[in-house]
Amino acid sequence: MARVVVVHGINNTYGGPSSMAQVWVPALLDGVGLAGYGGRLAVADIACVFYGDVFRRSGRLLGDDEASVLSAEDVDGDEAVWLAAWWQHASETDPAVIPPGRRTLGGVGGVQAALAALAGSKFLAGAGERLLILWLKQVKAYFTGPEVRGRIQDRFAEAIGCDTEVVVAHSLGSVVAYEALCAHPDWPVVRLVTLGSPLAIRNMILDRLTPKPSRIDGRWRGVWPDGVGAWVNIADRIDFVALVKTLAPTFGESIVDVEINNGARLHDVRRYLSAAETGKAVIDPAGLAGGDGPG
Repeated sequence: MARVVVVHGINNTYGGPSSMAQVWVPALLDGVGLAGYGGRLAVADIACVFYGDVFRRSGRLLGDDEASVLSAEDVDGDEAVWLAAWWQHASETDPAVIPPGRRTLGGVGGVQAALAALAGSKFLAGAGERLLILWLKQVKAYFTGPEVRGRIQDRFAEAIGCDTEVVVAHSLGSVVAYEALCAHPDWPVVRLVTLGSPLAIRNMILDRLTPKPSRIDGRWRGVWPDGVGAWVNIADRIDFVALVKTLAPTFGESIVDVEINNGARLHDVRRYLSAAETGKAVIDPAGLAGGDGPG
């Protein structure tokens, strides 16, 4: 099996494990090299967990792209809550985004107002409104569809071997990895690296996790996955998926939260993986917590 297992996030419906590996493996090796650990990780050490096809509908007509037929009317109440949170966050970090409550969106309100405000912002990094709706629906499908959740968890479990030491998880993949590691404390995984993670977002994510978080002294506390000795969470300062950038206050002060700059493509996994901070987190997380670096 592989020393390092990587798992993708939202918006990977129309790919596959081979195409994922072509992007993820070189990018992660670049991050390791830029961190000063060149040669410490090889292609054969990395395994990719792909589950995007679980969201792919069968029996569709040619050219019937799911995202192309979605509209504001397809956004339900739960999804609207997260969309509103994205809008608020975007308005706080991008001057081009009109804040919620402003009467300058042509009289539209609710979901349509949020989508109109976010359109063209750097917050979406070029993603269209329909694709944003698709992302919302994939997250909800994971939490509300037991069969979907089970199939994805099975894919992840199949990739873990007796020599797997590190899991690197992006976006929704961090939810998949977290739940799997909590359910399997017997696995040999000792390091978790989360990239652009939404784990600490109330209502849409945190409250729906298995195991469920607890409320202690007025604060929400998630369960630490037993067996994991080091957890590094890396987030771009204005990544729209990682609305709550720091996980330590929720999941444990031992988490090392690291802020990076991914440029215009805030949530792009290639930029996360090729960052020196990610490479260091995979090989030597102590270096991020104040260690001496490569040795």
